[in-house]
Amino acid sequence: MNIRSLTRGDGVVIVAAVLLFVASFLSTWSCDGSACAGVELPMAWDNGALVMGVYLAGVIGAALIVVARMLPNPLKVAGLDLAQAGIVISVFAAWSALGAIFDPGGSLDTGSAGPDAGAGLILGLIAALILAGAAVATPLVPALKGALIGAPKPQTPQPYGGQPQGGYGYPGAPQQPYGAQPGQPQSYGGQPFDAQQVQGQQAPQPQQQQQQAQPQAPSQGGEFAPFWFAVPVARPLYGEDGAPTPIAELAPGNWYLAVEQRGAALIAQTQEGRRGVLQDTTGIQRG
Repeated sequence: MNIRSLTRGDGVVIVAAVLLFVASFLSTWSCDGSACAGVELPMAWDNGALVMGVYLAGVIGAALIVVARMLPNPLKVAGLDLAQAGIVISVFAAWSALGAIFDPGGSLDTGSAGPDAGAGLILGLIAALILAGAAVATPLVPALKGALIGAPKPQTPQPYGGQPQGGYGYPGAPQQPYGAQPGQPQSYGGQPFDAQQVQGQQAPQPQQQQQQAQPQAPSQGGEFAPFWFAVPVARPLYGEDGAPTPIAELAPGNWYLAVEQRGAALIAQTQEGRRGVLQDTTGIQRG
Protein backbone atom coordinates (compact mmCIF):
# COMPACT_ATOMS: atom_id res chain seq x y z
CA MET A 1 0.00 0.00 0.00
CA ASN A 2 1.17 3.48 -0.86
CA ILE A 3 -0.15 6.27 1.36
CA ARG A 4 1.21 8.90 -1.04
CA SER A 5 -1.37 7.90 -3.65
CA LEU A 6 -4.18 9.39 -1.53
CA THR A 7 -5.85 12.49 -2.94
CA ARG A 8 -7.38 15.55 -1.29
CA GLY A 9 -10.81 14.04 -1.82
CA ASP A 10 -9.71 10.96 0.10
CA GLY A 11 -8.67 13.27 2.95
CA VAL A 12 -12.18 14.72 3.05
CA VAL A 13 -13.61 11.18 3.06
CA ILE A 14 -11.41 10.21 6.02
CA VAL A 15 -12.40 13.30 8.05
CA ALA A 16 -16.11 12.71 7.33
CA ALA A 17 -15.82 9.06 8.39
CA VAL A 18 -14.23 10.12 11.70
CA LEU A 19 -17.07 12.60 12.33
CA LEU A 20 -19.61 9.91 11.50
CA PHE A 21 -18.03 7.52 14.00
CA VAL A 22 -18.00 10.21 16.71
CA ALA A 23 -21.65 11.03 16.01
CA SER A 24 -22.64 7.42 16.68
CA PHE A 25 -21.90 7.97 20.40
CA LEU A 26 -24.11 11.06 20.69
CA SER A 27 -27.80 10.98 21.55
CA THR A 28 -30.17 10.46 18.65
CA TRP A 29 -33.11 12.10 20.42
CA SER A 30 -33.51 15.51 22.00
CA CYS A 31 -35.86 16.21 24.85
CA ASP A 32 -36.73 19.46 26.64
CA GLY A 33 -38.74 20.18 29.74
CA SER A 34 -39.13 18.67 33.16
CA ALA A 35 -40.58 15.46 31.76
CA CYS A 36 -37.16 14.60 30.37
CA ALA A 37 -35.33 14.98 33.66
CA GLY A 38 -33.44 11.82 34.51
CA VAL A 39 -34.31 10.15 31.21
CA GLU A 40 -31.40 8.46 29.46
CA LEU A 41 -31.55 9.38 25.80
CA PRO A 42 -30.60 6.64 23.31
CA MET A 43 -27.66 6.77 20.95
CA ALA A 44 -27.08 5.05 17.62
CA TRP A 45 -25.60 1.93 19.21
CA ASP A 46 -28.95 1.32 20.92
CA ASN A 47 -30.61 0.92 17.51
CA GLY A 48 -29.12 -1.85 15.39
CA ALA A 49 -30.77 -0.81 12.14
CA LEU A 50 -29.64 2.80 12.58
CA VAL A 51 -26.03 2.07 13.45
CA MET A 52 -25.67 -0.50 10.66
CA GLY A 53 -27.51 1.46 7.97
CA VAL A 54 -25.95 4.89 8.60
CA TYR A 55 -22.87 5.00 10.79
CA LEU A 56 -21.10 1.70 10.15
CA ALA A 57 -22.12 1.76 6.49
CA GLY A 58 -20.50 5.16 6.05
CA VAL A 59 -17.30 4.11 7.83
CA ILE A 60 -17.07 0.90 5.79
CA GLY A 61 -17.66 2.82 2.54
CA ALA A 62 -14.90 5.29 3.41
CA ALA A 63 -12.51 2.44 4.30
CA LEU A 64 -13.12 0.77 0.92
CA ILE A 65 -12.43 4.02 -0.94
CA VAL A 66 -9.19 4.71 0.92
CA VAL A 67 -7.89 1.12 0.68
CA ALA A 68 -8.66 1.00 -3.04
CA ARG A 69 -6.66 4.19 -3.58
CA MET A 70 -3.58 2.82 -1.81
CA LEU A 71 -3.52 -0.55 -3.56
CA PRO A 72 -1.20 -0.80 -6.59
CA ASN A 73 -3.71 -2.96 -8.51
CA PRO A 74 -7.49 -2.48 -8.20
CA LEU A 75 -9.50 -5.25 -6.54
CA LYS A 76 -13.11 -6.04 -7.43
CA VAL A 77 -16.06 -7.02 -5.25
CA ALA A 78 -19.15 -8.38 -7.05
CA GLY A 79 -17.87 -6.97 -10.32
CA LEU A 80 -17.18 -3.51 -8.89
CA ASP A 81 -13.89 -1.95 -7.90
CA LEU A 82 -13.41 -1.37 -4.19
CA ALA A 83 -13.65 2.39 -4.75
CA GLN A 84 -16.92 2.03 -6.68
CA ALA A 85 -18.39 -0.24 -4.01
CA GLY A 86 -17.35 2.30 -1.35
CA ILE A 87 -19.07 5.12 -3.25
CA VAL A 88 -22.32 3.12 -3.48
CA ILE A 89 -22.25 2.30 0.24
CA SER A 90 -21.50 5.95 1.13
CA VAL A 91 -24.47 7.20 -0.89
CA PHE A 92 -26.67 4.59 0.78
CA ALA A 93 -25.51 5.76 4.22
CA ALA A 94 -26.35 9.38 3.35
CA TRP A 95 -29.80 8.36 2.12
CA SER A 96 -30.46 6.37 5.32
CA ALA A 97 -29.31 9.30 7.46
CA LEU A 98 -31.74 11.58 5.64
CA GLY A 99 -34.60 9.21 6.42
CA ALA A 100 -33.57 8.95 10.08
CA ILE A 101 -33.53 12.73 10.54
CA PHE A 102 -37.18 12.98 9.37
CA ASP A 103 -38.36 10.15 11.61
CA PRO A 104 -36.14 9.96 14.72
CA GLY A 105 -38.59 7.72 16.58
CA GLY A 106 -38.72 5.12 13.85
CA SER A 107 -41.20 2.35 14.60
CA LEU A 108 -41.61 3.55 18.18
CA ASP A 109 -45.25 4.56 18.80
CA THR A 110 -45.10 7.81 20.75
CA GLY A 111 -48.44 9.26 19.76
CA SER A 112 -48.78 12.58 17.98
CA ALA A 113 -45.72 14.18 19.61
CA GLY A 114 -42.62 12.19 18.65
CA PRO A 115 -39.05 12.84 19.77
CA ASP A 116 -36.94 15.40 17.98
CA ALA A 117 -33.68 14.60 16.26
CA GLY A 118 -30.69 14.72 18.59
CA ALA A 119 -27.09 15.77 18.05
CA GLY A 120 -26.12 12.28 16.93
CA LEU A 121 -28.57 12.29 14.03
CA ILE A 122 -27.81 15.87 12.98
CA LEU A 123 -24.05 15.44 13.02
CA GLY A 124 -24.41 12.02 11.40
CA LEU A 125 -26.44 13.47 8.53
CA ILE A 126 -23.88 16.25 7.92
CA ALA A 127 -20.97 13.80 7.99
CA ALA A 128 -22.75 11.30 5.73
CA LEU A 129 -23.57 14.00 3.15
CA ILE A 130 -19.97 15.24 3.16
CA LEU A 131 -18.71 11.68 2.83
CA ALA A 132 -20.99 10.84 -0.08
CA GLY A 133 -20.32 14.16 -1.80
CA ALA A 134 -16.54 13.79 -1.57
CA ALA A 135 -16.67 10.17 -2.72
CA VAL A 136 -18.69 11.05 -5.82
CA ALA A 137 -16.86 14.31 -6.66
CA THR A 138 -13.25 13.15 -6.22
CA PRO A 139 -12.97 11.47 -9.66
CA LEU A 140 -14.69 14.47 -11.30
CA VAL A 141 -13.27 17.61 -9.64
CA PRO A 142 -9.60 18.38 -10.51
CA ALA A 143 -9.04 20.19 -7.20
CA LEU A 144 -9.87 16.99 -5.29
CA LYS A 145 -7.62 14.84 -7.48
CA GLY A 146 -4.44 16.51 -6.20
CA ALA A 147 -2.10 14.54 -4.00
CA LEU A 148 -2.88 14.69 -0.28
CA ILE A 149 0.79 14.20 0.66
CA GLY A 150 3.40 15.83 -1.55
CA ALA A 151 6.10 13.66 -3.08
CA PRO A 152 9.58 14.02 -1.56
CA LYS A 153 12.24 15.56 -3.75
CA PRO A 154 14.35 12.80 -5.28
CA GLN A 155 18.01 12.82 -4.36
CA THR A 156 20.21 13.57 -7.34
CA PRO A 157 22.55 10.60 -7.73
CA GLN A 158 26.22 11.49 -7.82
CA PRO A 159 27.91 10.59 -11.12
CA TYR A 160 29.91 7.40 -11.12
CA GLY A 161 33.39 8.11 -9.87
CA GLY A 162 32.45 11.66 -8.83
CA GLN A 163 34.04 13.05 -5.68
CA PRO A 164 33.29 16.09 -3.54
CA GLN A 165 35.13 19.18 -4.65
CA GLY A 166 37.12 21.29 -2.27
CA GLY A 167 36.46 19.19 0.83
CA TYR A 168 39.03 18.73 3.55
CA GLY A 169 41.31 15.83 2.71
CA TYR A 170 40.27 15.69 -0.96
CA PRO A 171 43.41 15.24 -3.08
CA GLY A 172 42.45 18.00 -5.50
CA ALA A 173 41.78 20.59 -2.80
CA PRO A 174 44.56 22.93 -1.68
CA GLN A 175 45.84 22.03 1.77
CA GLN A 176 47.33 24.50 4.21
CA PRO A 177 50.38 23.46 6.22
CA TYR A 178 50.03 22.99 9.91
CA GLY A 179 50.11 26.32 11.76
CA ALA A 180 49.47 28.44 8.65
CA GLN A 181 47.02 31.32 8.97
CA PRO A 182 44.29 31.90 6.40
CA GLY A 183 45.26 34.55 3.85
CA GLN A 184 49.02 34.00 4.20
CA PRO A 185 51.01 32.63 1.24
CA GLN A 186 52.12 29.06 1.68
CA SER A 187 55.79 28.21 1.55
CA TYR A 188 57.68 25.23 0.32
CA GLY A 189 61.17 24.62 1.59
CA GLY A 190 61.14 27.96 3.41
CA GLN A 191 60.59 30.01 0.22
CA PRO A 192 57.20 31.72 -0.30
CA PHE A 193 55.38 31.33 -3.56
CA ASP A 194 55.26 34.23 -5.98
CA ALA A 195 51.57 35.14 -6.43
CA GLN A 196 52.12 36.53 -9.91
CA GLN A 197 53.94 33.39 -10.96
CA VAL A 198 51.11 31.21 -9.67
CA GLN A 199 48.48 33.32 -11.46
CA GLY A 200 50.50 33.15 -14.66
CA GLN A 201 50.60 29.36 -14.44
CA GLN A 202 46.88 29.05 -13.68
CA ALA A 203 45.59 31.63 -16.17
CA PRO A 204 45.67 29.37 -19.26
CA GLN A 205 43.68 26.63 -17.49
CA PRO A 206 40.17 28.07 -18.19
CA GLN A 207 41.03 28.43 -21.87
CA GLN A 208 42.27 24.85 -22.00
CA GLN A 209 39.11 23.61 -20.28
CA GLN A 210 36.95 25.59 -22.70
CA GLN A 211 38.79 24.10 -25.68
CA GLN A 212 38.32 20.60 -24.25
CA ALA A 213 34.61 21.17 -23.59
CA GLN A 214 33.79 22.54 -27.04
CA PRO A 215 34.18 19.26 -28.98
CA GLN A 216 31.91 17.45 -26.48
CA ALA A 217 28.99 19.86 -26.76
CA PRO A 218 27.61 18.68 -30.15
CA SER A 219 27.63 15.02 -29.06
CA GLN A 220 25.52 15.74 -25.99
CA GLY A 221 23.02 18.05 -27.67
CA GLY A 222 20.73 15.42 -29.25
CA GLU A 223 20.82 12.79 -26.48
CA PHE A 224 17.90 12.17 -24.09
CA ALA A 225 18.83 12.52 -20.43
CA PRO A 226 16.72 10.37 -18.06
CA PHE A 227 14.94 12.34 -15.35
CA TRP A 228 12.58 11.80 -12.44
CA PHE A 229 9.02 13.05 -12.65
CA ALA A 230 5.70 12.95 -10.79
CA VAL A 231 2.18 13.10 -12.20
CA PRO A 232 -0.44 15.58 -10.87
CA VAL A 233 -3.27 13.04 -11.16
CA ALA A 234 -3.48 9.30 -11.76
CA ARG A 235 -2.29 8.46 -15.29
CA PRO A 236 -2.47 5.07 -17.10
CA LEU A 237 0.73 3.43 -18.28
CA TYR A 238 0.39 1.45 -21.50
CA GLY A 239 2.58 -1.35 -22.80
CA GLU A 240 5.32 -0.69 -25.30
CA ASP A 241 3.64 -3.12 -27.71
CA GLY A 242 0.82 -0.63 -28.33
CA ALA A 243 -1.93 -2.61 -26.56
CA PRO A 244 -4.93 -0.45 -25.58
CA THR A 245 -5.15 -1.97 -22.08
CA PRO A 246 -3.06 -0.20 -19.38
CA ILE A 247 -0.45 -2.31 -17.64
CA ALA A 248 -0.17 -0.05 -14.59
CA GLU A 249 -1.26 3.28 -13.18
CA LEU A 250 1.04 6.13 -12.18
CA ALA A 251 -0.23 7.61 -8.94
CA PRO A 252 0.39 11.16 -7.72
CA GLY A 253 2.83 11.43 -4.84
CA ASN A 254 5.36 9.00 -6.35
CA TRP A 255 8.45 9.61 -8.44
CA TYR A 256 8.98 7.71 -11.68
CA LEU A 257 11.96 7.55 -14.01
CA ALA A 258 11.62 8.66 -17.64
CA VAL A 259 14.12 6.55 -19.61
CA GLU A 260 13.17 7.41 -23.19
CA GLN A 261 11.07 9.86 -25.19
CA ARG A 262 8.88 8.93 -28.14
CA GLY A 263 7.42 12.05 -29.65
CA ALA A 264 5.19 13.63 -26.99
CA ALA A 265 5.07 10.39 -24.95
CA LEU A 266 7.57 9.12 -22.39
CA ILE A 267 8.83 5.65 -21.61
CA ALA A 268 8.48 5.51 -17.84
CA GLN A 269 9.77 2.98 -15.34
CA THR A 270 7.94 2.25 -12.09
CA GLN A 271 9.43 1.37 -8.71
CA GLU A 272 8.82 -2.31 -9.48
CA GLY A 273 10.89 -2.06 -12.66
CA ARG A 274 7.95 -2.20 -15.09
CA ARG A 275 8.31 -0.08 -18.23
CA GLY A 276 5.53 1.40 -20.28
CA VAL A 277 4.38 4.35 -22.36
CA LEU A 278 2.99 7.44 -20.64
CA GLN A 279 0.89 9.09 -23.35
CA ASP A 280 -0.44 12.05 -21.33
CA THR A 281 2.53 14.10 -20.10
CA THR A 282 0.71 17.37 -19.43
CA GLY A 283 1.41 18.96 -16.06
CA ILE A 284 4.09 16.51 -14.93
CA GLN A 285 6.57 17.72 -12.30
CA ARG A 286 10.22 17.13 -13.10
CA GLY A 287 12.56 16.29 -10.26
